[in-house]
Parts: sequence; structure tokens; C-alpha cells
Amino acid sequence: MSALDAIDRRILAALQIDSRITMQELAEKVGLSISPCHRRVKLLEERGVITRYMALVDQKEIGLPVSVFISIKLVRQKEEDLNRFAKAISKWEEVLECYLMTGNRDYLLRVVAADLSSYEAFLKNKLTRLDGIASIESSFALSQVKYSIALPV
Repeated sequence: MSALDAIDRRILAALQIDSRITMQELAEKVGLSISPCHRRVKLLEERGVITRYMALVDQKEIGLPVSVFISIKLVRQKEEDLNRFAKAISKWEEVLECYLMTGNRDYLLRVVAADLSSYEAFLKNKLTRLDGIASIESSFALSQVKYSIALPV
């Protein structure tokens, strides 16, 4: 895979800010005419640098103001146990992010909920029913200081 040049990086930076920008506006921002700019965007998509376009939704506005970070320790860290856990939680829409971690815990999850009772239901009806979990630690976010999905290109 060839390295990204300065124009590719400007294209990515602009699209991360507003993916609905017109090709004409994007071309003007990065200093190209429309056709070469469009070709570069298509190439970035084909190479897998741009993976998808989406709308960001405010979680509070849709009634999910609670963010919980959950540390999970498994009983064993064998491949089949890790795969079973990952497969199970990947189906749950409350789980927005899940990372396999180094250190004292095996997984770190970010979960959203409408309120404490909704989180309790998630915990009791889903998470604690998974086999192979040794411990669960929940930390509730009091406020969001920074949130970004834009990578530093």
C-alpha cells in the first residue's frame, strides 16, 4: 500500500469533518479540480482507507444519556473463550465499542443506556449470563470531555 500524500490527507481531513460535502467543495478545499479529486476519493475507498460514511447521532437526544465503561476479566484467556465472548457481545446494540486489552482486564467495553435501571437490565439479562466471566467492573461517565472519531491525518 502506497503512502498517503498531502492531498490525500487533506481529503481525509475534510471528509472526517463533513462527509456530505459536495465533490466541488471538497476539490476547492484540497486544491484540485473535481475529476482528479473524485478519482482520489474513489481510490481511497477502493484501498480501504475510507471504509464507510455515516451520520453521527447525539446519544442524549435519542434517550441514551448514560455511558458506562465496563472492564471484563475472563476465567481463561484461551482462543475459544475469547472468540465466544467477542461473538456474543458483537450482537448487542448497547455495546458501542469493545477492545481486547493487555493488563489486568481482558476486555474494555463502552455501553450506552437510557438510565441506571436499563443498564442493570443489560447487566443481569445479558452480560452476567455469559459463561466464562470472572469479574465485571462498571465505571459510569459523569460527563464527556472530548469525543472524536476523526483520526489525526
